[in-house]
Amino acid sequence: MLCHLISRCILPKSDGGLQVEVIYIDTDYHFDMLRLVTILEHRLAQNTEEAVKQCLGRFFLLYCNSSVQLLLTLYSLENMFCSHPSLCLLIIDSISAFYWIDRNNGGETFAKQETNLRKCTELLHKLLKEYQLVLFASTQAIMQKSPNEAGEGPSRSGKQNSSSMDYKPYLCKLWQQGATHRVLFSKELRNNEQIYSITSCHLKTRNGVKRSFRIAESGVQFL
Repeated sequence: MLCHLISRCILPKSDGGLQVEVIYIDTDYHFDMLRLVTILEHRLAQNTEEAVKQCLGRFFLLYCNSSVQLLLTLYSLENMFCSHPSLCLLIIDSISAFYWIDRNNGGETFAKQETNLRKCTELLHKLLKEYQLVLFASTQAIMQKSPNEAGEGPSRSGKQNSSSMDYKPYLCKLWQQGATHRVLFSKELRNNEQIYSITSCHLKTRNGVKRSFRIAESGVQFL
């Protein structure tokens, strides 16, 4: 899904893109560049090597292997934002990659364990405000609310709530306070076809919407 988001941004306007620049910080080391190139090739009207190179010239891929390196990388990006005014989107995949390592190595209190994540969050707030950026940050949905927390009482059925309210945030409070939307993805096999679902929730108003879609080489197709 992130590859399709990136392609939408870096494609030229003549091919239905936004023609803006994107920074992708890969902390899980699983970004598939070949997949991105394949998507671009299917969406470009003139599928030439030069056209693909021009699109990739608007894409910056960075790798981080620790929360300290992530923090230093974010500090170094300010000069890049100044020199690249068309940089509009920052993606961190994932912001939770080092959370449990830091929790284990950080000390006896939550405050010490979450120091690096809190500093990253403070810096991200500053960058987003000063440079009018859009931030997408992925996390692992490894914690869910209990039935009582999700608002399910004895009179309710045992069926799991399909909304994003099932997700239980576990990152530091500063991060939770700064997030404006939460988007959850799921998948199921329907008539021998892989169908995906997206549940988007505005965290201030608590309004949400759920849509199903399939992913093809030409892009995301909502059902």
